[in-house]
Amino acid sequence: MVAPRAMWKGFLKLESITCAVKLAGATTESSKIRFRTLNRNKRQPIKSEYRDDETDETVERDEQVKGYEFGDGEFLIIEPAEIEKLKKAGEHRLDIDGFVPEASVSSVYLEKPYYLYPADRIAGEPFALIRDAMAKKKVAAIGRLVMQQRERSVLIEPRDDGMVLTLLRQANEVADEGKFFSGLKKQKIDAELLDIATMLIDRKRAHFDPSKFEDRYENALIEMLEAKKKGKKPPARAVARPKENVVNLASLLKRSLQQEGGKASAKQAKTQRRKAA
Repeated sequence: MVAPRAMWKGFLKLESITCAVKLAGATTESSKIRFRTLNRNKRQPIKSEYRDDETDETVERDEQVKGYEFGDGEFLIIEPAEIEKLKKAGEHRLDIDGFVPEASVSSVYLEKPYYLYPADRIAGEPFALIRDAMAKKKVAAIGRLVMQQRERSVLIEPRDDGMVLTLLRQANEVADEGKFFSGLKKQKIDAELLDIATMLIDRKRAHFDPSKFEDRYENALIEMLEAKKKGKKPPARAVARPKENVVNLASLLKRSLQQEGGKASAKQAKTQRRKAA
């Protein structure tokens, strides 16, 4: 099977070990439904265009240039050649800066995943050496590469016969969690309720299986489009109403436990947890 076209090529470097590698997108949105903007009366696609703020005249593509506003209405013009010059300083290099324990990077920093694999047969051995050493030590690598006109920090993890590279957000791109969590009051949870809740969790344990994920909005959209093509009325769908806050938590938990097929009391749940431990 032919691998998808690489969107980045370069060299993975760990001290004196270097190997040619490629990056390919690990995700796709090709199956997503996309809309185009139409002229309602003519039912023809319309296109967007850039216009001058003052004259409202159309600005052609070859007259467009990037600019940075440093004052009220004052701009610095940035030429494409200047951007390209900055890119070449670290282009085609994937440097490893250090290693961190597996799963130690918070998910809020993870942006977009890519598959990382050897660029040719010669690179196979050094690539496998780095991958297997990381797997043996159960670590992930923190590195840097230039992509899409900027240097990006990345996380590299061994995965089967290859590796997964994930773009990382910078610290200033992640909101301070303290702004949201610092005002939360400490809650004293009743031990009996905690036992019931943990038992419910144990009964719902499952293996991660993304093939079972379902986009109900996308499915409803497909049904609506199919119905409209046939000139039929779209099928009615039930709307889930949000429930109010729970008042009697103990009663609700015990009822949930019974609905899951368990007649065990909170005391029995606690005993089971102790045995499992």
